[in-house]
Amino acid sequence: MSGKSTRQAASRCLKTLLISASVSMLALTAPASAATVKIGLLVQLTGASSADGQEIVKGAELAIKEINDAGGIEGNTFELVIGDTRDGASSDVTAQAQRILGDPDVHFMLAGYASLTGFEIDSMAEAGMPYMLAGPSAQTRAIIAPDPDAYWCCWSLTPSYDAYNTDVTRLAERLAAEGKLSLNSPKKLALISSDNAYSSTIYDGMKKEAAAADWKLTVDQVVPFGEVNDWRTVLSQVQADVPDLVVNLDYLPANSASFLNQFMENPTQSLVFLQYAPSVPEFIQLTGKRSDGVLYDLLGGGIATPKNPRGLEVAEKFKATYGVESGVYGVAVYEMLNVYFDALRKVKDPADHEAIAEAIGATDKAVAQGHLVFDPKTHLAKDGDDFLPLQFYQIWEGERVLVSPEKYATGEFRMPPWIKQ
Repeated sequence: MSGKSTRQAASRCLKTLLISASVSMLALTAPASAATVKIGLLVQLTGASSADGQEIVKGAELAIKEINDAGGIEGNTFELVIGDTRDGASSDVTAQAQRILGDPDVHFMLAGYASLTGFEIDSMAEAGMPYMLAGPSAQTRAIIAPDPDAYWCCWSLTPSYDAYNTDVTRLAERLAAEGKLSLNSPKKLALISSDNAYSSTIYDGMKKEAAAADWKLTVDQVVPFGEVNDWRTVLSQVQADVPDLVVNLDYLPANSASFLNQFMENPTQSLVFLQYAPSVPEFIQLTGKRSDGVLYDLLGGGIATPKNPRGLEVAEKFKATYGVESGVYGVAVYEMLNVYFDALRKVKDPADHEAIAEAIGATDKAVAQGHLVFDPKTHLAKDGDDFLPLQFYQIWEGERVLVSPEKYATGEFRMPPWIKQ
Protein backbone atom coordinates (compact mmCIF):
# COMPACT_ATOMS: atom_id res chain seq x y z
CA MET A 1 0.00 0.00 0.00
CA SER A 2 1.36 3.45 -0.90
CA GLY A 3 2.09 6.04 1.77
CA LYS A 4 -0.84 8.07 0.49
CA SER A 5 -3.19 5.09 0.60
CA THR A 6 -2.05 4.29 4.14
CA ARG A 7 -2.78 7.86 5.23
CA GLN A 8 -6.20 7.73 3.56
CA ALA A 9 -7.06 4.42 5.26
CA ALA A 10 -5.95 5.76 8.64
CA SER A 11 -7.93 8.92 8.05
CA ARG A 12 -11.08 6.90 7.19
CA CYS A 13 -10.65 4.76 10.31
CA LEU A 14 -10.23 7.81 12.49
CA LYS A 15 -13.32 9.42 10.99
CA THR A 16 -15.38 6.26 11.64
CA LEU A 17 -14.37 6.25 15.31
CA LEU A 18 -15.15 9.95 15.67
CA ILE A 19 -18.56 9.57 14.05
CA SER A 20 -19.43 6.62 16.29
CA ALA A 21 -18.49 8.57 19.39
CA SER A 22 -20.49 11.58 18.20
CA VAL A 23 -23.61 9.51 17.55
CA SER A 24 -23.64 8.31 21.16
CA MET A 25 -23.73 11.89 22.43
CA LEU A 26 -25.52 13.97 19.80
CA ALA A 27 -28.36 13.56 17.36
CA LEU A 28 -27.14 13.30 13.80
CA THR A 29 -29.24 16.31 12.87
CA ALA A 30 -27.70 18.57 15.51
CA PRO A 31 -25.87 21.61 14.06
CA ALA A 32 -22.09 21.64 14.23
CA SER A 33 -20.67 23.89 16.89
CA ALA A 34 -18.56 26.83 15.79
CA ALA A 35 -14.82 26.27 15.84
CA THR A 36 -11.73 28.35 15.26
CA VAL A 37 -9.47 27.08 12.50
CA LYS A 38 -5.92 28.30 12.84
CA ILE A 39 -3.88 29.21 9.76
CA GLY A 40 -0.11 29.20 10.02
CA LEU A 41 1.90 31.88 8.21
CA LEU A 42 5.67 31.52 7.78
CA VAL A 43 7.08 34.97 7.04
CA GLN A 44 10.40 36.82 7.09
CA LEU A 45 9.04 39.54 9.32
CA THR A 46 12.06 41.07 11.07
CA GLY A 47 14.98 40.36 8.71
CA ALA A 48 16.29 42.12 5.62
CA SER A 49 13.05 41.29 3.80
CA SER A 50 10.84 42.81 6.48
CA ALA A 51 9.12 45.11 3.95
CA ASP A 52 7.84 42.01 2.19
CA GLY A 53 7.05 40.41 5.53
CA GLN A 54 4.89 43.27 6.76
CA GLU A 55 3.01 43.29 3.46
CA ILE A 56 2.47 39.52 3.63
CA VAL A 57 0.92 39.81 7.10
CA LYS A 58 -1.39 42.56 5.86
CA GLY A 59 -2.57 40.42 2.94
CA ALA A 60 -3.28 37.49 5.27
CA GLU A 61 -5.07 39.63 7.83
CA LEU A 62 -7.24 41.22 5.14
CA ALA A 63 -8.39 37.85 3.75
CA ILE A 64 -9.12 36.43 7.21
CA LYS A 65 -11.00 39.52 8.36
CA GLU A 66 -13.18 39.42 5.26
CA ILE A 67 -14.12 35.76 5.69
CA ASN A 68 -14.77 36.13 9.42
CA ASP A 69 -16.90 39.25 8.85
CA ALA A 70 -18.92 37.23 6.32
CA GLY A 71 -19.67 34.59 8.94
CA GLY A 72 -16.88 32.11 8.27
CA ILE A 73 -17.29 28.77 6.48
CA GLU A 74 -19.32 25.81 7.73
CA GLY A 75 -19.49 27.33 11.19
CA ASN A 76 -15.73 27.88 11.31
CA THR A 77 -13.98 31.18 11.84
CA PHE A 78 -10.27 31.69 11.29
CA GLU A 79 -7.26 32.86 13.25
CA LEU A 80 -3.78 33.70 11.97
CA VAL A 81 -0.71 32.20 13.68
CA ILE A 82 2.52 33.93 12.62
CA GLY A 83 5.96 32.33 12.56
CA ASP A 84 8.78 34.83 12.00
CA THR A 85 11.50 33.12 9.94
CA ARG A 86 13.67 36.26 10.08
CA ASP A 87 16.15 36.03 7.18
CA GLY A 88 15.11 32.52 6.21
CA ALA A 89 17.94 30.63 7.91
CA SER A 90 17.15 26.91 8.08
CA SER A 91 17.17 26.90 11.88
CA ASP A 92 14.62 29.74 12.07
CA VAL A 93 12.36 28.26 9.40
CA THR A 94 12.48 24.80 10.97
CA ALA A 95 11.78 26.10 14.47
CA GLN A 96 8.78 28.17 13.39
CA ALA A 97 7.38 25.45 11.12
CA GLN A 98 7.58 22.83 13.85
CA ARG A 99 6.07 25.17 16.45
CA ILE A 100 3.04 25.88 14.27
CA LEU A 101 2.69 22.30 13.03
CA GLY A 102 2.55 21.18 16.64
CA ASP A 103 -0.73 23.02 17.19
CA PRO A 104 -3.63 20.60 16.50
CA ASP A 105 -5.94 23.48 15.60
CA VAL A 106 -3.76 24.49 12.62
CA HIS A 107 -5.22 23.04 9.41
CA PHE A 108 -3.54 25.11 6.68
CA MET A 109 -0.18 26.83 6.27
CA LEU A 110 1.17 29.30 3.77
CA ALA A 111 4.07 31.60 3.02
CA GLY A 112 5.14 34.20 0.55
CA TYR A 113 8.59 32.73 1.01
CA ALA A 114 9.70 31.19 4.29
CA SER A 115 13.13 30.35 2.87
CA LEU A 116 14.80 30.79 -0.51
CA THR A 117 15.06 27.04 -1.07
CA GLY A 118 11.59 25.85 -0.06
CA PHE A 119 13.04 23.06 2.08
CA GLU A 120 10.14 23.43 4.53
CA ILE A 121 7.95 21.70 1.93
CA ASP A 122 9.35 18.40 3.21
CA SER A 123 8.14 19.23 6.73
CA MET A 124 4.65 19.91 5.39
CA ALA A 125 4.64 16.59 3.51
CA GLU A 126 5.76 14.70 6.61
CA ALA A 127 3.06 16.38 8.70
CA GLY A 128 0.34 15.96 6.05
CA MET A 129 -0.35 19.70 6.15
CA PRO A 130 -1.86 21.59 3.19
CA TYR A 131 0.63 24.32 2.26
CA MET A 132 0.75 27.09 -0.32
CA LEU A 133 3.70 29.31 -1.10
CA ALA A 134 4.75 31.88 -3.67
CA GLY A 135 8.52 31.67 -3.32
CA PRO A 136 11.30 30.69 -5.73
CA SER A 137 9.64 28.26 -8.10
CA ALA A 138 12.80 26.59 -9.42
CA GLN A 139 13.49 25.26 -5.94
CA THR A 140 9.83 24.28 -5.41
CA ARG A 141 9.79 22.41 -8.72
CA ALA A 142 13.05 20.62 -7.90
CA ILE A 143 11.52 19.27 -4.69
CA ILE A 144 8.09 18.31 -6.01
CA ALA A 145 8.53 17.29 -9.66
CA PRO A 146 10.43 14.00 -9.02
CA ASP A 147 7.43 12.63 -7.06
CA PRO A 148 4.36 14.90 -7.16
CA ASP A 149 2.14 12.37 -5.34
CA ALA A 150 4.46 12.45 -2.33
CA TYR A 151 3.85 16.20 -2.14
CA TRP A 152 0.06 16.14 -2.47
CA CYS A 153 0.03 18.76 0.28
CA CYS A 154 1.88 21.55 -1.41
CA TRP A 155 1.09 24.03 -4.19
CA SER A 156 2.78 27.19 -5.50
CA LEU A 157 1.04 30.33 -6.71
CA THR A 158 4.27 31.23 -8.50
CA PRO A 159 4.77 29.78 -11.98
CA SER A 160 8.05 28.55 -13.43
CA TYR A 161 10.86 31.09 -13.25
CA ASP A 162 12.20 30.00 -16.64
CA ALA A 163 10.93 33.18 -18.28
CA TYR A 164 13.00 35.25 -15.82
CA ASN A 165 16.07 33.57 -17.31
CA THR A 166 15.29 34.32 -20.93
CA ASP A 167 12.91 37.19 -21.46
CA VAL A 168 14.82 40.31 -20.35
CA THR A 169 17.31 40.24 -23.22
CA ARG A 170 14.51 39.12 -25.53
CA LEU A 171 12.52 42.22 -24.53
CA ALA A 172 15.48 44.43 -25.47
CA GLU A 173 15.76 42.65 -28.82
CA ARG A 174 12.04 43.07 -29.46
CA LEU A 175 12.20 46.79 -28.65
CA ALA A 176 15.09 47.13 -31.08
CA ALA A 177 13.15 45.27 -33.78
CA GLU A 178 10.24 47.68 -33.25
CA GLY A 179 12.57 50.68 -33.64
CA LYS A 180 12.18 51.79 -30.02
CA LEU A 181 15.78 51.05 -29.00
CA SER A 182 19.21 50.92 -30.62
CA LEU A 183 21.58 48.05 -29.80
CA ASN A 184 25.30 47.81 -30.37
CA SER A 185 26.89 45.14 -32.50
CA PRO A 186 27.67 42.98 -30.68
CA LYS A 187 24.91 43.54 -28.14
CA LYS A 188 26.37 44.28 -24.71
CA LEU A 189 25.11 43.20 -21.29
CA ALA A 190 26.31 44.06 -17.77
CA LEU A 191 25.09 41.26 -15.49
CA ILE A 192 25.26 41.70 -11.72
CA SER A 193 23.86 39.28 -9.15
CA SER A 194 23.70 38.53 -5.45
CA ASP A 195 24.88 35.19 -4.08
CA ASN A 196 21.55 33.71 -2.98
CA ALA A 197 19.41 30.87 -4.30
CA TYR A 198 16.79 33.10 -5.94
CA SER A 199 19.14 35.47 -7.75
CA SER A 200 21.70 32.80 -8.62
CA THR A 201 19.16 30.66 -10.46
CA ILE A 202 18.13 33.61 -12.64
CA TYR A 203 21.77 34.66 -13.11
CA ASP A 204 22.74 31.21 -14.41
CA GLY A 205 19.79 31.19 -16.79
CA MET A 206 20.49 34.70 -18.06
CA LYS A 207 24.12 33.85 -18.78
CA LYS A 208 23.08 30.87 -20.90
CA GLU A 209 20.48 32.90 -22.77
CA ALA A 210 22.93 35.77 -23.38
CA ALA A 211 25.56 33.41 -24.77
CA ALA A 212 23.04 31.69 -27.04
CA ALA A 213 21.81 35.05 -28.38
CA ASP A 214 25.33 36.49 -28.93
CA TRP A 215 25.30 39.10 -26.18
CA LYS A 216 28.74 40.20 -24.98
CA LEU A 217 29.09 40.30 -21.19
CA THR A 218 30.87 43.55 -20.33
CA VAL A 219 30.37 42.95 -16.59
CA ASP A 220 29.88 39.57 -14.90
CA GLN A 221 29.82 40.20 -11.15
CA VAL A 222 28.34 38.34 -8.16
CA VAL A 223 28.31 40.13 -4.80
CA PRO A 224 27.89 38.46 -1.40
CA PHE A 225 24.30 38.21 -0.18
CA GLY A 226 23.34 40.76 2.45
CA GLU A 227 23.46 44.51 2.85
CA VAL A 228 25.36 46.31 0.07
CA ASN A 229 25.75 50.07 0.46
CA ASP A 230 28.49 50.84 -2.08
CA TRP A 231 28.18 49.70 -5.70
CA ARG A 232 30.70 52.14 -7.16
CA THR A 233 33.39 49.53 -7.85
CA VAL A 234 30.91 47.50 -9.88
CA LEU A 235 29.60 50.62 -11.59
CA SER A 236 33.12 51.62 -12.63
CA GLN A 237 33.20 48.38 -14.63
CA VAL A 238 29.88 49.32 -16.24
CA GLN A 239 31.30 52.71 -17.23
CA ALA A 240 34.50 51.18 -18.65
CA ASP A 241 32.64 49.38 -21.45
CA VAL A 242 29.18 50.85 -21.82
CA PRO A 243 26.52 48.12 -22.25
CA ASP A 244 23.14 48.30 -23.94
CA LEU A 245 21.53 46.73 -20.90
CA VAL A 246 22.43 46.79 -17.20
CA VAL A 247 20.84 44.02 -15.12
CA ASN A 248 21.06 43.77 -11.33
CA LEU A 249 19.45 40.68 -9.80
CA ASP A 250 19.85 41.67 -6.12
CA TYR A 251 16.22 41.53 -4.98
CA LEU A 252 16.58 43.41 -1.66
CA PRO A 253 14.91 46.83 -2.11
CA ALA A 254 17.51 48.79 -0.10
CA ASN A 255 20.40 47.26 -2.08
CA SER A 256 18.68 47.78 -5.41
CA ALA A 257 17.83 51.38 -4.53
CA SER A 258 21.45 52.08 -3.56
CA PHE A 259 22.59 50.62 -6.88
CA LEU A 260 20.23 52.83 -8.88
CA ASN A 261 20.99 55.98 -6.90
CA GLN A 262 24.71 55.46 -7.45
CA PHE A 263 24.23 54.56 -11.13
CA MET A 264 22.45 57.88 -11.60
CA GLU A 265 25.53 59.77 -10.33
CA ASN A 266 27.13 59.08 -13.72
CA PRO A 267 24.61 57.15 -15.83
CA THR A 268 25.66 55.28 -18.93
CA GLN A 269 23.56 55.17 -22.09
CA SER A 270 22.04 51.87 -21.03
CA LEU A 271 18.66 50.45 -20.17
CA VAL A 272 18.48 49.49 -16.50
CA PHE A 273 16.62 46.37 -15.42
CA LEU A 274 16.32 45.53 -11.71
CA GLN A 275 14.96 42.18 -10.54
CA TYR A 276 11.91 42.25 -8.27
CA ALA A 277 12.94 45.10 -5.93
CA PRO A 278 11.11 47.92 -7.80
CA SER A 279 7.82 46.08 -7.18
CA VAL A 280 8.18 46.78 -3.43
CA PRO A 281 6.73 50.18 -2.43
CA GLU A 282 9.85 50.88 -0.33
CA PHE A 283 11.98 51.02 -3.50
CA ILE A 284 10.26 54.11 -4.91
CA GLN A 285 10.42 55.79 -1.51
CA LEU A 286 14.20 55.29 -1.57
CA THR A 287 14.76 56.38 -5.19
CA GLY A 288 12.11 58.99 -5.96
CA LYS A 289 12.38 60.50 -9.46
CA ARG A 290 15.61 58.59 -10.11
CA SER A 291 13.54 55.47 -10.71
CA ASP A 292 11.79 56.97 -13.76
CA GLY A 293 12.45 54.72 -16.76
CA VAL A 294 13.64 51.69 -14.78
CA LEU A 295 12.37 48.29 -15.95
CA TYR A 296 11.49 45.23 -13.90
CA ASP A 297 9.39 42.10 -14.38
CA LEU A 298 7.14 39.88 -12.30
CA LEU A 299 5.84 36.34 -12.41
CA GLY A 300 2.80 35.82 -10.22
CA GLY A 301 2.38 39.49 -9.43
CA GLY A 302 -1.06 41.06 -9.20
CA ILE A 303 -2.26 42.72 -12.42
CA ALA A 304 -4.19 45.74 -11.19
CA THR A 305 -5.68 47.05 -14.43
CA PRO A 306 -9.20 47.32 -15.88
CA LYS A 307 -8.14 44.52 -18.22
CA ASN A 308 -7.97 42.22 -15.18
CA PRO A 309 -10.97 43.12 -12.97
CA ARG A 310 -10.02 40.71 -10.19
CA GLY A 311 -6.55 42.22 -9.91
CA LEU A 312 -7.97 45.73 -9.77
CA GLU A 313 -10.52 44.71 -7.14
CA VAL A 314 -7.90 43.20 -4.83
CA ALA A 315 -5.50 46.13 -5.26
CA GLU A 316 -8.23 48.62 -4.41
CA LYS A 317 -9.23 46.62 -1.32
CA PHE A 318 -5.65 46.54 -0.08
CA LYS A 319 -5.14 50.28 -0.59
CA ALA A 320 -8.49 51.16 0.95
CA THR A 321 -7.65 49.07 4.04
CA TYR A 322 -4.01 50.05 4.56
CA GLY A 323 -3.57 53.32 2.67
CA VAL A 324 -0.70 51.92 0.59
CA GLU A 325 -0.41 49.82 -2.54
CA SER A 326 0.48 46.17 -2.23
CA GLY A 327 3.55 44.74 -3.89
CA VAL A 328 3.69 41.13 -5.06
CA TYR A 329 3.30 39.27 -1.81
CA GLY A 330 0.44 41.03 -0.06
CA VAL A 331 -1.83 40.25 -3.01
CA ALA A 332 -0.35 36.75 -3.38
CA VAL A 333 -1.07 35.75 0.21
CA TYR A 334 -4.54 37.26 0.03
CA GLU A 335 -5.32 35.17 -3.06
CA MET A 336 -3.76 31.98 -1.65
CA LEU A 337 -6.03 32.24 1.36
CA ASN A 338 -9.04 32.66 -0.90
CA VAL A 339 -7.99 29.54 -2.81
CA TYR A 340 -7.94 27.71 0.54
CA PHE A 341 -11.35 29.10 1.50
CA ASP A 342 -12.74 27.89 -1.85
CA ALA A 343 -11.33 24.43 -1.14
CA LEU A 344 -12.85 24.37 2.34
CA ARG A 345 -16.27 25.30 0.97
CA LYS A 346 -16.08 22.19 -1.23
CA VAL A 347 -14.66 19.81 1.38
CA LYS A 348 -16.44 21.32 4.43
CA ASP A 349 -14.15 19.58 6.95
CA PRO A 350 -10.94 21.57 7.67
CA ALA A 351 -9.33 18.47 9.23
CA ASP A 352 -9.62 16.49 5.97
CA HIS A 353 -6.21 17.67 4.84
CA GLU A 354 -5.86 15.44 1.79
CA ALA A 355 -9.24 16.46 0.40
CA ILE A 356 -8.41 20.12 1.03
CA ALA A 357 -5.08 19.80 -0.80
CA GLU A 358 -6.76 17.97 -3.68
CA ALA A 359 -9.34 20.74 -4.01
CA ILE A 360 -6.57 23.36 -4.00
CA GLY A 361 -4.82 21.47 -6.80
CA ALA A 362 -8.03 21.48 -8.86
CA THR A 363 -8.32 25.29 -8.76
CA ASP A 364 -9.40 26.91 -12.04
CA LYS A 365 -10.30 30.55 -11.49
CA ALA A 366 -9.51 34.18 -12.21
CA VAL A 367 -7.16 35.65 -9.61
CA ALA A 368 -5.33 38.94 -9.25
CA GLN A 369 -2.33 37.43 -11.06
CA GLY A 370 -4.24 36.17 -14.13
CA HIS A 371 -5.94 32.79 -14.54
CA LEU A 372 -4.87 30.23 -11.96
CA VAL A 373 -4.52 26.57 -12.93
CA PHE A 374 -1.90 24.29 -11.39
CA ASP A 375 0.44 21.99 -13.29
CA PRO A 376 -0.05 18.52 -11.75
CA LYS A 377 3.53 17.52 -12.62
CA THR A 378 5.20 20.35 -10.69
CA HIS A 379 2.41 21.82 -8.50
CA LEU A 380 3.41 25.25 -9.84
CA ALA A 381 0.86 27.65 -11.29
CA LYS A 382 0.79 27.39 -15.08
CA ASP A 383 2.53 30.28 -16.82
CA GLY A 384 1.83 32.09 -20.09
CA ASP A 385 -0.41 34.89 -21.32
CA ASP A 386 -3.53 32.71 -20.87
CA PHE A 387 -2.56 31.73 -17.32
CA LEU A 388 -0.11 33.71 -15.13
CA PRO A 389 1.98 35.83 -17.51
CA LEU A 390 5.41 37.36 -17.15
CA GLN A 391 4.75 41.06 -16.70
CA PHE A 392 7.19 43.82 -17.63
CA TYR A 393 6.81 47.18 -15.91
CA GLN A 394 8.46 50.56 -16.34
CA ILE A 395 8.34 53.16 -13.56
CA TRP A 396 7.25 56.70 -14.33
CA GLU A 397 6.55 59.37 -11.69
CA GLY A 398 6.22 56.78 -8.98
CA GLU A 399 3.68 54.76 -10.96
CA ARG A 400 4.22 51.29 -12.43
CA VAL A 401 3.27 51.13 -16.10
CA LEU A 402 2.63 47.62 -17.42
CA VAL A 403 4.24 47.51 -20.87
CA SER A 404 3.99 43.77 -21.60
CA PRO A 405 2.14 41.50 -22.30
CA GLU A 406 -0.10 43.46 -24.65
CA LYS A 407 -3.16 41.60 -23.30
CA TYR A 408 -2.88 43.51 -20.01
CA ALA A 409 -0.68 46.51 -20.94
CA THR A 410 -1.55 49.93 -19.52
CA GLY A 411 1.07 51.83 -21.52
CA GLU A 412 4.02 51.56 -23.88
CA PHE A 413 7.77 51.48 -23.30
CA ARG A 414 9.41 54.91 -23.24
CA MET A 415 13.08 55.74 -23.45
CA PRO A 416 14.53 56.42 -19.97
CA PRO A 417 15.31 60.11 -19.31
CA TRP A 418 19.07 59.54 -18.87
CA ILE A 419 19.46 58.10 -22.40
CA LYS A 420 20.18 60.75 -25.03
CA GLN A 421 18.32 60.19 -28.28
